[in-house]
Amino acid sequence: MRLAEAWRVALDALRANRLRSVLTMLGVVIGVAAVVALVAIGTGTKQQIEQQVEGLGSNLLIVVPGRLEAGSAPSVSTLSLDDVDTVSRVVGDRSRVAVTVASGETVRAGSRTAFASMQGVLETTPSVFVRRLDRGSYLTRSDVSTARRVAVLGAGVATQLFGDRDPIGRQVTIGGVRFRVIGTFEPLGQSLGVDRDSEVHIPVTAAQRLLGTDRIDALAIRAPDRERIGTLGADIVAALTRSHPDSDFSAVTQEQILGVLGDILGVLTGVLAAIAGISLLVGGVGVSNIMLVSVRERTREIGLRKAVGARPRDIGLQFLLEAVLLTTIGGVIGMALGITAALLVDRLSPVPAAVTWWSLALAFGVSALVGIIFGVVPAQRAGRLDPVVALRTE
Repeated sequence: MRLAEAWRVALDALRANRLRSVLTMLGVVIGVAAVVALVAIGTGTKQQIEQQVEGLGSNLLIVVPGRLEAGSAPSVSTLSLDDVDTVSRVVGDRSRVAVTVASGETVRAGSRTAFASMQGVLETTPSVFVRRLDRGSYLTRSDVSTARRVAVLGAGVATQLFGDRDPIGRQVTIGGVRFRVIGTFEPLGQSLGVDRDSEVHIPVTAAQRLLGTDRIDALAIRAPDRERIGTLGADIVAALTRSHPDSDFSAVTQEQILGVLGDILGVLTGVLAAIAGISLLVGGVGVSNIMLVSVRERTREIGLRKAVGARPRDIGLQFLLEAVLLTTIGGVIGMALGITAALLVDRLSPVPAAVTWWSLALAFGVSALVGIIFGVVPAQRAGRLDPVVALRTE
């Protein structure tokens, strides 16, 4: 039998039992749609996190106290502003070094309040991280050296406290201490699960005085180029270890952060796809059962074809093509539904989704493979029927 003729006969057989064919394809449709949609959500989330990490700045190196190893206990920071000079000598440029000491505080302006992440920083923060001002000015070195009580508000905090009014020059209260607003940031939104618009930047010296501490939580360094970032991190850790012999420090690059997050999200995406793939397995079992029923119903037809010269492999190929046709049509419909679901999730919810060509190719290939695997047994059974016995079947 010619292949084109076999496909035509397979289509005619599916049309003859439309309802049964649709119900049989349903499991495959649901499975493929779930795989496409869930992989799209996992991929979109991964891409969004990568963009957020890269959006912090280029060639970033984060130095934190303690060892960043599985099972290691959190460490109390022994870093201080004296270490800024130590790190600056290693880097060769103080403007490439930023620090932070953070605390959650309630910020007040008149009768309005907003809970914000107070960040004690140096004047170098905008040159290390990508952070743009919407209005006003940023902190100066003089502000830091004199612990001046000035603040730069995130866009969300400024809106909560002042609405449409210009906050520049107005007073806010942080931890019971008055600060003068000198600038506001451009809206930035969420980054790595943190609302960047709810930050308030004040001089690190003022933050230390407010919190009653001389520590800093972490250092951030913008390396001159990507090639030197690994060596620079090792040199900085060595210099800090000499200054604090009893403390450990770790230097983490953006690539390392992205690598860890990418591995986690990759595993999560794979697990989601595997869970969705169970629907494909169930759909495949349904295809196999229906094809076995079809073989039984068409026993006399099989006997007649064999009697006029059809070979066992022709009969087997016929039923195998019917199974593959069922799953591939279901796969195409499932891909369309999966793409639609991913686009709706991306547009109507905060969850990002990105459909990739490899997920579509994988879903279609798996659906066709399911048809081949679960169509083999019914096809073999049809091909092995004895024509005499088949023709006598009522």
